[in-house]
Amino acid sequence: MADLIYSVLASLDGYIADRNGNFDWAEPDDEVHTFVNDLERPIGTYLYGRRMYEVMVAWETMDLATEAPYLRDYQQIWRAADKVVFSTTLTEVHSERTRLEPVFDPATIREMKASSAADIGIGGPGLAAHAIRAGLVDGFRILVAPVIVGGGNPWLPDDAQLSLELTDERRFRNGTVHLGYRDATSAE
Repeated sequence: MADLIYSVLASLDGYIADRNGNFDWAEPDDEVHTFVNDLERPIGTYLYGRRMYEVMVAWETMDLATEAPYLRDYQQIWRAADKVVFSTTLTEVHSERTRLEPVFDPATIREMKASSAADIGIGGPGLAAHAIRAGLVDGFRILVAPVIVGGGNPWLPDDAQLSLELTDERRFRNGTVHLGYRDATSAE
């Protein structure tokens, strides 16, 4: 059975984007990005909401021929995974291995988890909130950037109540900290 893993880059005060929608303060350096690549490599399918997909789809067509190897590596990881985009407004997707679903159905996600040989990643706080509320998220990977933005788009819903077990931690030279957690109730 696959795990559903929510990965996020967030400010110290818990936001993925500031009040103006900016998230450039969270751009990973080479050390952090290489670490993220290794975390994401085993993911077989990504679940995205419309906004997160619109950010991530750039990896499909970016010309990275002259860019750093860790960026080319991530592009290959992203392209190799299946993607499911949940949206009521999109009518088409612009990446390979991608399908569009109009509704997030917890029962369908449970079936995906039960039948998948590879873990499933979920991206975007709106979609993740649905999965958290449905008790579907098994793991959380938070990369905390050393910045306080004072408000914006939070990575967790206000009503989230979870009991978590710390499974991993790592400090990076740029001040970013990775924290890995497992839902303590999913092991019961």
